[in-house]
Amino acid sequence: MRTAYITTLKPVDVAREVELYLKQGRTVFVVVGIDGGHMLDLERLGAARYAAGLQAQVELDAAHSSPAAGSGAPAVGVLSSSGAR
Repeated sequence: MRTAYITTLKPVDVAREVELYLKQGRTVFVVVGIDGGHMLDLERLGAARYAAGLQAQVELDAAHSSPAAGSGAPAVGVLSSSGAR
């Protein structure tokens, strides 16, 4: 089982990318963080979860994202979901 790494910025584009990977048979998705695990990342994660459905595993990899510029807020880390919304 290969993991699909989602790097698109807008939540609608995240959903489209997940749908494309689903058609290829992938069921594990990692949304690469771009906002230090903050609001935009969480919106993108929600879009990916919705598009992937209950049978897929969707995670946010905020570890590779820098926190919001100058905010000093820590990154959330890795949020995972085994399909629960």
